[in-house]
Amino acid sequence: MTEQTTTMENEKPSSASAFTLTRQDNGVAILTMDVPGESMNTLKSEFGEQINAMLDEIDADKSIKGVILASGKKKSFVAGADISMLAKCESAADAQKLATDGQDVFNRIEKMRATFVAAIHGPALGGGLELALACHYRICTDDNATQVGLPEVQLGLLPGSGGTQRLPRLIGIQQAMKMMLTGSSARAKQAKKYGIVDDVVPHSVLLDVAEKYALKRKPDREKPQKGMMNKLLEQNSFGRGVVFKKAREQTQGKTKGNYPAPMKIIDVIETGMNDGMAAGLRAEAKAFGELVMTPESYQLRQIFFATTEMKKENGVEGVEPRKVKKAGILGGGLMGGGIAYVTATKANVPARIKDIKPEGIAHAMKYSYDLLNKKVKKRYMRNSEMQKQMALLTGTLDYKGYREADIVIEAVFEDLDLKQKMVADIETHCNENTVFASNTSSIPIGQIAANAQRPENVIGLHYFSPVDKMPLAEVIAHEKTSDETISTTVAFARKQGKTPVVVKDGAGFYVNRILAPYMNEAANLLLEGEPIEHIDKSLVKFGFPVGPVKLLDEVGIDVGTKIIPILVDAFGDRFTAPSAFDKVLDDGRKGKKNGKGFYLYDGKKPGKEVDESIYSLLNIEPSSSKSEKEIAERCVLMMLNEAARCLDEGVIRSARDGDIGAIYGIGFPPFLGGPFHYMDSMGIDKVVEKLSDYAQKVDEKFAPCELLTSMKADGKTFY
Repeated sequence: MTEQTTTMENEKPSSASAFTLTRQDNGVAILTMDVPGESMNTLKSEFGEQINAMLDEIDADKSIKGVILASGKKKSFVAGADISMLAKCESAADAQKLATDGQDVFNRIEKMRATFVAAIHGPALGGGLELALACHYRICTDDNATQVGLPEVQLGLLPGSGGTQRLPRLIGIQQAMKMMLTGSSARAKQAKKYGIVDDVVPHSVLLDVAEKYALKRKPDREKPQKGMMNKLLEQNSFGRGVVFKKAREQTQGKTKGNYPAPMKIIDVIETGMNDGMAAGLRAEAKAFGELVMTPESYQLRQIFFATTEMKKENGVEGVEPRKVKKAGILGGGLMGGGIAYVTATKANVPARIKDIKPEGIAHAMKYSYDLLNKKVKKRYMRNSEMQKQMALLTGTLDYKGYREADIVIEAVFEDLDLKQKMVADIETHCNENTVFASNTSSIPIGQIAANAQRPENVIGLHYFSPVDKMPLAEVIAHEKTSDETISTTVAFARKQGKTPVVVKDGAGFYVNRILAPYMNEAANLLLEGEPIEHIDKSLVKFGFPVGPVKLLDEVGIDVGTKIIPILVDAFGDRFTAPSAFDKVLDDGRKGKKNGKGFYLYDGKKPGKEVDESIYSLLNIEPSSSKSEKEIAERCVLMMLNEAARCLDEGVIRSARDGDIGAIYGIGFPPFLGGPFHYMDSMGIDKVVEKLSDYAQKVDEKFAPCELLTSMKADGKTFY
């Protein structure tokens, strides 16, 4: 077969084009996208001219019957648009033009004479999926890396290049809306089931199958495509009205009005479905422009850039990590099971679980099996893939198989003597380079390493529960931890799918230290007579995923209060918790885990209704006297003040790390950008003023810390 290749040069001679056209003698041409110098393809504004020139050439060559749109990257199709373009937009009109330009190119592809087929291997996300949707057919590989989705909502945006219009027409309003409102992606099998792709094939035959589709006639877009859900409901104006009304109610319930993008997504889809594609595209571009300029999108994009930046960093600059080929997990409880799961499934590293009882090992194994089996049942993964991942998990009642472990993660009870014994055991049974990482939530790592023969190998690696869902890991170095141990632990946590933040050793580290005063203030408000629902709803409305009282039930009241004495011992009275907590624990209330806490866990709505008996136990007559704003302010200001102290003391390396730690570890409202971005946007003088006011009115614990007062005096900001 003969081939002829054309590469379009960009205007700038120094910049090679991202697009190459290869003609074949069977009437099919391959249009390859390969952004020079980057590991993944992203769509950039300057590509418009390049791709239009290619389309001109295809149009002019009547011998081209079909075109395969493929990626020159080994591991991805198109990962989305280049987000950094948005920072250059000075107005909503600028951002709207970006969307309109993208729409114009994709509209042109859709109307081309030749049949266009997207050959998808790896991620096709955001603008990448919008590009594929503009093609007449989509074929994807059955590879685990292949996924399609429109995640723009996670950046406070909506799909701006036709996604809000093409996806609902292809797979039905409800499924499309669900994907756009959650930002969730679909794996290959799901994508086929929904009707997003026309075929799923092995990677080795992707181009061969795509070629067959490229020689087909274009499908009739006006006919409902496969995957249309509840067709009767969606294909008449009354039914659609019901769908959109329900979607708005559910979205408002989840976002509390804090995120503008989801409502705009619903509005724009509705406009397109009722008034036609052209009206929908105009509404989409306008809404995209408006959303780019919102403070919520700005903060969400900053989080995206910060986490992307962190992925490129070593734990210690210039110090390379050692490769982790084998891991040990001490303890088969809930945390041990979760750590073993992310080690095997995300890091793809064999994990050997040690417990003193066979039941502990079985429990940890079942944790992974249940999660993986759920994926198999939902057809996210094959049974063979589950077996392969389960084979990476083994168990032992002694230290057999630990000699070669590169890292051992301890997840035993919060007991200093027990943890020191674990260090001694690992130093005896492992090699001289084995890293000992403690998943302690409160005990300083220096104390755990106090009797170690090789203290340079001892570090803290604090996960958050549930481990399979919570994205943060705190990496805690004590004074003698080596730089190589820090870099190795950071790299390993990242392989496990975590966002690791390096923090200085000390009571509570960072996350629990800033959480404790927030929780204590919620308890103080309860003792002042504020109803539990009112306290929790106030903080949920502020933007937290759950309220502080509910969070204490979820974590475990016994666990949540265990850290307080350690913090009081380290930092004094400002961490003293209300003595009423003792009464709660004495009454056998541990929260959700034993079905007895501040909320009721029996009946039809477990965990939804407050256990009214808690009020008589604490001698409280509940009566709401404070506004939602005041309740949220009091709790959050205590957290902000402590976060500033942590930065001042070097507990965290930067404001950026502090923001990421709070968002991923506690659920600090992402649309506010984290504690430090939030203080900047409020104004440091305003933060100091509010803290000083509450210090006079409520408690001297609110007194602004030294860093904040000096920043106010010097007119400084964190960023």
